[in-house]
Amino acid sequence: MNYREVTTTGEYLARLETGADWRAEIEALAADVDADAAWFAAMGAVQDAELWFYDQDSCEYQSMTFDEPLEVASCVGNVSLLDGDRFAHTHAVLSRPSGQALAGHLDSATVWAGEVHLRAFEGELEREYDDTTELDLWL
Repeated sequence: MNYREVTTTGEYLARLETGADWRAEIEALAADVDADAAWFAAMGAVQDAELWFYDQDSCEYQSMTFDEPLEVASCVGNVSLLDGDRFAHTHAVLSRPSGQALAGHLDSATVWAGEVHLRAFEGELEREYDDTTELDLWL
């Protein structure tokens, strides 16, 4: 296990812009507040979404696209640096009107309405390639 203590430098509440990309809006917020390390939680609704599922046998992401309105029942993630750019690693649980849940790594989604709480940390988190999982992980 790897871990380190972090110091909070600020906490921010934001409303995402309707029609914008969900993950890009979180990355823009991190850039605006100069956060290279952060944790966030969000909720709201999207007009469409692309979720990814990581297949541990093939070590590849499988894409699932949903072209329909969905509720963002839960969204959590972190902000770190990936190849020198801010990256919002975003996981979400989305729901259909029937209550059926869809979940995974949120690659993209068009915002209908969104609210975010972002907690920024001092310093930076840098993602690096991990040989075991074949993923870019931090710490």
